[in-house]
This record gives sequence, C-alpha cells and structure tokens, in this order.
Amino acid sequence: MTGFTPAHDRLWLVGDLVNRGPGSLAVLREVKALGDAAVTVLGNHDLHLLTVARGHRRMHDDDTLHAILDAPDRAELLDWLQQRPLVVLEGERLLVHAGLLPQWTPATALMLSGEVQSVLAGPRADEFLACLYGDEPRTWRDDLEGFDRLRVAVNAFTRLRFCSEEGTMQLREKRGPEAAPEGFKPWFAHPHRASARKHILCGHWSTLGLLLAPNVSMLDSGCLWGGALTALKLPDHRVFQVPGRGSVIPAPRE
Repeated sequence: MTGFTPAHDRLWLVGDLVNRGPGSLAVLREVKALGDAAVTVLGNHDLHLLTVARGHRRMHDDDTLHAILDAPDRAELLDWLQQRPLVVLEGERLLVHAGLLPQWTPATALMLSGEVQSVLAGPRADEFLACLYGDEPRTWRDDLEGFDRLRVAVNAFTRLRFCSEEGTMQLREKRGPEAAPEGFKPWFAHPHRASARKHILCGHWSTLGLLLAPNVSMLDSGCLWGGALTALKLPDHRVFQVPGRGSVIPAPRE
C-alpha cells in the first residue's frame, strides 16, 4: 500500500479478504491491524470461511483457509471478521461486495445489512450460519421474515450478478453480460434501479472485469484469472493497477 498513511487515509475494501490467493492469513491480519483506517464489507468467501470454521461447510480443494484455521489468533480474527457489515453507506457512496436488487434503496440496503450484522453478532449466529447457504427464496418480498429474509439479503449483497426487474436472482451464471439468461439483466443495468443515484463501489464479478460506469465502480478486474489488481482513488477517481502474478484458477467458461 505505497503512499497509504493510516493516520490520514482510509482504505475501502470490497470484501473477499480471504481465499482469493495464497496469503489469506496475512491479509486478514493486516486489514484488522489497520483499525478504523480500513473499511471492509463481507464477501461470499469471507462467509465461506465463517461457515467452515463453525463446521457447517467443508473446505474446497483450492481454498487457502488452512493457515487461518490453524493460527493462534484464529478466534480473534474470526470474531473480527464476523462483525463486519455487508453494506457501508457514507454520503453519496455505497460499498457492497456484489450488488443491490433493483427495488432496494440505499436506506433499505443499509437496514438489511444491519439486520444481518445484528444476528451475526448475537446468540443466533451459529444457527444462522448453519442455514446460510441456498438459493431460496430467489425473489425479494417486503414481507419475508426470519432467516429467509436474511438469506436473500446475503445472497444479493455477496453473490448477485443477474436479476430480473422484480428482484428475482439468477445465482448460477458467472460469465459476463453476454451470457445473461432470458428475462435477466446485470443488476446494475435495470433502468429504474432505486439505488441509481448513489455511487456504488463493489467487486465480486471477476469475469466481468473492471467496469467504471456512471455511479457504478466494479473493481474486480480478474486478478484471480491473471488480470490486474485494481484500486480507485477517491474523490478524483484515478485508477491504479498492479499486474497479476498469473492465473490462480481458470476463469468460468460455461
């Protein structure tokens, strides 16, 4: 982080601190050590770590989580990670890992993030993590309750790529907009999206690559597939990139 001074600067991170390269433990420790100088939201791989640590999921063959789970400061790191939000809203900017459903205003997104964060910080955290995974319900409704309501929020904030105008998610397709299933669009492409007036900063969609559109900055430029690692300086929107070290795993083709 050349030129970054924790006393004067703040680092916004779009999530997935872990499992996106070989240094998961070092990254987690470094970001935690930055304190208030670093703001991060939970990504799907961060949640994967939490469910694995609780014994609710098995590690995948290509996971880089062993060092964290074997670390002497494991409990401290996991507790810190579990308390991170899913959405950060500050002025005209909103930070999220994946995206927002079209009908969600920024205030609604922040409210739902708070609901999930409250459960993860409370006595029902283990129960929630045990049933976190699944694609259902696929469609948001205002009257959803309990863990179904929270699961929709988590899926949108950490997994969303394609959805319908009505808020139905298609969570299996990982390729770019040209592969959009019939009736679905990229979440940011819906013309009447309720969050369109905020500048949304996110990542997740690595096969899409860097996308800098009006009020949407998607910063995952595919470092995992051999692309660059991208940072955006605010408020002047200057782009900084570090070349990747080569493909870690192949990009999805279908």
